[in-house]
Parts: sequence; C-alpha cells; structure tokens
Amino acid sequence: MTIYIAATAEECDAVRGVPAAWSRYGEGMTTRRDLILGGGAALMAGTSARAEAVLSEDGLYREPWFVESFLEIGDDLEQAARRGKRFAVMWELRGCPYCRETHLVNLARPDIAAFVQDNFDILQLNIVGSRKVTDFDGSELGEKQFAARYGVRFTPTIQFFPTSAAGLSGREAAKREVARIAGYLRPDDFLAMFRYVREEAYHKGSFRDFLKSAGG
Repeated sequence: MTIYIAATAEECDAVRGVPAAWSRYGEGMTTRRDLILGGGAALMAGTSARAEAVLSEDGLYREPWFVESFLEIGDDLEQAARRGKRFAVMWELRGCPYCRETHLVNLARPDIAAFVQDNFDILQLNIVGSRKVTDFDGSELGEKQFAARYGVRFTPTIQFFPTSAAGLSGREAAKREVARIAGYLRPDDFLAMFRYVREEAYHKGSFRDFLKSAGG
C-alpha cells in the first residue's frame, strides 16, 4: 500500500518546533525517449552536478539534467526504473519566486544536486502550459488540465511516483503518488524528502516520522 503525503514548509517547521510565522511560504527495449537521452547522456557524462540552472524561453528555470521527454508519463517512469532511479514531476510557473529559490538555493547546493541527480529522473511541467501529456491510463491532456486532474494548485509542487507503473492506470489520480512536496521546502527538508522517497520510507510511516527518526 502506498501513502499519499503532502509536505509543506509549515509541516516541517512543526516537526522542528519553528513557529509558523517564521516559515517562508538501461536495460530492455529501446524507446523514443532513449533516442533523446542517448545524445544527452554523452554530453552530461563529464558534467558536474553543480551545473547551473538556466532560464528557459517559457520563463522557467531548468536544470540541465532534467528529463528530456515525449511527455508519456508511464514510459518516463519505467525508463527511470531501468536506470535504477525514481521518477518525479516538478510543476512550476513563470515568475514563481519559490520555484526560482528551489533552483538557485536548494538545487544549487552541491550535496542536494548530486543526490537528486543520481537518484531521480525529474520531468518539469508548466502548471499553465499547453503541451500534451499522456497519463498512465493513456489519456492525453494539456499540462494545465493534467495538473487539475492531480489536484496540483501550487508551485513549486513535486509529485513522487512508485517504483513501477504497473497498476497505476487502474487507480484514481490521487492514489498514484507515494509522496508530494506542495510548496517550498528549505534545503535540508527538501533533501530529506528525496531521501524519504528513495529509501521507500513511506511504507513505514509519514514524512514527519522520517524527520524525527533522522533527528530533525
């Protein structure tokens, strides 16, 4: 059984005893995505995890190691699994100050960037975008409609999915994730959430429990 969790800065502050007023809001068959990743992998082979985020034409900051995708979510998840990684979707918006902070503060920290890059494939989507995304059940929606289906209302939001896409098409959207970051998390808590998912600690308890056990 998977556990749906929404972690916010306020929740982590509660665990740490910080007043809310202080909180700042492989293997297998080759696929089309393999063809995209093939060239990119060669270019990234010698690239440091500290490569800087760039501001793209759509106004979103983007890490050079983010997934290049045909926006077929099930395929992206399975490709991540073949590479020994977990799959996550990161929702952002032009002009979002905490999206910017996530890139220029959290992901600019070498230990965070290295851990996330080594252990996760991240697909960046625009919460008001119009690109077509194919869901696990084969339905095709624009980014904005896809966000609405999953109840994504804030940026940044990061959705974490299971280790396999098996069975996800038969679940309602709200039950397809194992964890979620809804809003901005300070760097240490941000890293802790990625560790929580990577270690599959959601099978044992909540993110709050994980922070407490880690001495947070």
